[in-house]
Amino acid sequence: MRAVIQRVSSAQVDIDGETAGSIGHGLLILLGVGHGDGEEQAERLWSKIARLRIFEDADGKTNLSLADVGGEVLVVSQFTLYASCKKGNRPSFTAAGAPGEANRLYKWFAERARRDVARVETGRFGAYMDVSLVNDGPFTLCLDTDEL
Repeated sequence: MRAVIQRVSSAQVDIDGETAGSIGHGLLILLGVGHGDGEEQAERLWSKIARLRIFEDADGKTNLSLADVGGEVLVVSQFTLYASCKKGNRPSFTAAGAPGEANRLYKWFAERARRDVARVETGRFGAYMDVSLVNDGPFTLCLDTDEL
């Protein structure tokens, strides 16, 4: 699994002009599922994200986790994180997981996050979505379970 994690002051996802999910201070997680990913990878990825000390303490140091600051989470499916641009100029998405399994793991990931975070919002798997955010910092990380 791959994730782009952005520390945000606020984030929102709209589908067909309607807000599907929105959060205040917390994390926007763009989540991609690859072939061969399962619940083990989803658990490992969420556990790492939940423990990341990427929020500032009173001294301005990044020493606090999502739980420490009572942050919220917005999870948006993002199969394009598995794009390959090695050949030609048109990205290939063959490394992305099959839609049915990817959707199942996307939902599983969001439900897992809800065990630790009071407010977890999502987009809709497979939908065309407009994502807006105020990146706090800016602070953006890319994680891949193959490298955790």
